[in-house]
Amino acid sequence: MGEYSKFISEKRRAVPAPHDLVDENGKVVFGTFENEFETMELLRAKRPTKAPDFMNKFKLTLWEATEVHLKNGVLLAVVCDMGIFGKQLNMFYDKRTKKVYCWDTQIKSKDTVIAPNLLRGAIAEARSDVGFVKYVNNFEEGRADLSGKHTGKCLITTPGEKVCADPKVIKENYGEASIEYDFKLTRISKPCVVSIPFPYSDNRTLYSQKDFFKAEGKLVINGEEMLTDEESTAIIDDHRGYYPRRAHYDWVTTMGMCEVDGKKEYLAFNLTHNQSTDEEAYNENIIFLSGKTSILPPVKFERSVASSDFTNYSEWTVKDEHDMVNLKFKVYGINPMILHAVVVNIDYFVTWGELEGYLRDEDGKKYVLDGMMGMGEDKTLLL
Repeated sequence: MGEYSKFISEKRRAVPAPHDLVDENGKVVFGTFENEFETMELLRAKRPTKAPDFMNKFKLTLWEATEVHLKNGVLLAVVCDMGIFGKQLNMFYDKRTKKVYCWDTQIKSKDTVIAPNLLRGAIAEARSDVGFVKYVNNFEEGRADLSGKHTGKCLITTPGEKVCADPKVIKENYGEASIEYDFKLTRISKPCVVSIPFPYSDNRTLYSQKDFFKAEGKLVINGEEMLTDEESTAIIDDHRGYYPRRAHYDWVTTMGMCEVDGKKEYLAFNLTHNQSTDEEAYNENIIFLSGKTSILPPVKFERSVASSDFTNYSEWTVKDEHDMVNLKFKVYGINPMILHAVVVNIDYFVTWGELEGYLRDEDGKKYVLDGMMGMGEDKTLLL
């Protein structure tokens, strides 16, 4: 164990995953795991919320999302089922112009396909008359395929325009745009698989598996073709859980190559602050390296400007208590997704920019991330 390992709870050490995320008695399994679950039938969970179990379908959030980092931009591709409705979502951040393009199409929950697991060709897919997002998962072989397309109505966010605070102003920023992509993903690191207990029920979970991949393929946006290169990487996030009625989370990530000991090496990280009932024992903070990972402790986020007040720049500070995480996230682009309805209220901001600062692994080795791409989320839910 390294000199910083004393700051990591033993419950964060990965153990073999049982066959089922929910056991035969309807009890959810919590912890950190080495591998994928065969079954993740969270609808079988007993009393994960205060509502009767027949309401589980409408309380459960399911998604598979991927961030793909290319030389000139970053793609976010999502298949999501929120029980009440499904979603086909594509976003692209152009690093050259700092513009954010967002195609967000709501579909019926019953028409959204969520993979039962991440093994043996399991498919997640959302299709509509304006496009699709599709995953073919073969994580037992360390690989996955991602393809998608979206055309037509697109929210285009330009730096300097305050579009976040007023939904009426957001509507004025829609235009026409198109995106299409096809990638083959090959695992670089070990996975991060967690089942985190959430409040208001002793059987409420947030499950997540995050994996770091090499990306090969191409993306075409508005007719411009972007090919992958040696530094093109991706992270898949398979995510399933029962969020509390009032919930908030902060998240930041990167993926790519970083100079380590004088040469470029693959590196990614995940940092999240959410409603975990015990963040020391249950979180998903981690460094991904070639063939291995290193665990990080809980972190806190601070912002120089509220996401709802963003115009063209803000800074997020992300730190822990042990000097393992000391980052500044310089936000240059933002996409607001504001939904205020009778049954659900969502204030969701996806952000892009650059990182400054460092991480330390458990041995104390410092990874300086200055200039690496950063992507984050600031999300508040009232369900």
